Amino acid sequence: MTDPVFFTPTEAMTVASVAAFLKVELAVAGGDRPLKGVAALADAGPGDLTFLDNPKYAGQLATTRAGACLVTARHRDDVPDGTIAIVVSHPHTAFVSITRKMFPAALKPQSMFGSVGISPGAIVHPSARLEAGVIVDPSAVIGPGAEIGAGTLIAAGTVIGPGVRIGRDGAVGAGASVAHALIGNRVILHAGVRIGQDGFGFQPGAGGHAKIPQIGRVIVQDDVEIGANSAIDRGHIRDTVIGEGTKIDNLVQIAHNVVIGRHCIIVSQVGISGSATLGDFVMLGGQVGVNNHAVIGSGAQIAATSVVKDDVPAGARWGGRPAKPIKDWFREIATLERLARTRQTD
Repeated sequence: MTDPVFFTPTEAMTVASVAAFLKVELAVAGGDRPLKGVAALADAGPGDLTFLDNPKYAGQLATTRAGACLVTARHRDDVPDGTIAIVVSHPHTAFVSITRKMFPAALKPQSMFGSVGISPGAIVHPSARLEAGVIVDPSAVIGPGAEIGAGTLIAAGTVIGPGVRIGRDGAVGAGASVAHALIGNRVILHAGVRIGQDGFGFQPGAGGHAKIPQIGRVIVQDDVEIGANSAIDRGHIRDTVIGEGTKIDNLVQIAHNVVIGRHCIIVSQVGISGSATLGDFVMLGGQVGVNNHAVIGSGAQIAATSVVKDDVPAGARWGGRPAKPIKDWFREIATLERLARTRQTD
């Protein structure tokens, strides 16, 4: 059985062209050596570029078979014979830069059908407006009055609701749905993302729970990325907002009326309750829960699995259940460990 290859480099590179792209000098011969791919230290072959960023893996550097390796000056002499050292200040950053250049198709979802333009199998309402260069895969549905900007992909099985606007050079992955939403430029929505469904709102009463109409929108600003199977609810009477540059992992739930600032990082399985507010550059570790109406200040970091029930000051580092300043949390853990040891010796 033939081994499938899903990503191939878009351009041939050599050791010399890698060094030139990174704006560093190549101090050894062999600049014409071709580099056809990238790989980890232990897996790399003669045609691969690799890197060493963490001294923990210095042992793998000694046995690598890579054609070239990005290293700091400290590890230049540790590169084995047969591998060309390319000395840079930050090897992983340089490696990412080269990988982005060689494999641009890996940066966002691509057509699942190799489509160019609008596939005959797509359903596009006559009143929808699609700029030149939009790709629409088979079985995608684009509703009345929707607008999609140039260079954006709508992958197979995706549903774009009435009046939705999606900017340019973005991508909506397979099986996603977008409704009641305005999406900016260069936004990536991965497979199975749900944008704009109604928020979870009910008015309890003696006769049962009366559903509260959710009449707001979802606003996703430029350069946002949202991971697979994440869900962002539309607002109740105001908009749910995701600020520009924010990156959201898979399986994240963002409830109605939430406002998230610019360039936040939200890791998998986070749940953010209704009307919570995050400032700019907030970082939430995996499985963090945020209470409704809580405010997390700009630059704050919340440790994984924490539960935020109170407002968090800007720049703070909190953790725990419930979350508190990280030093207090560590102190509590240390106290519990001492008590446990004491009990074991009684």
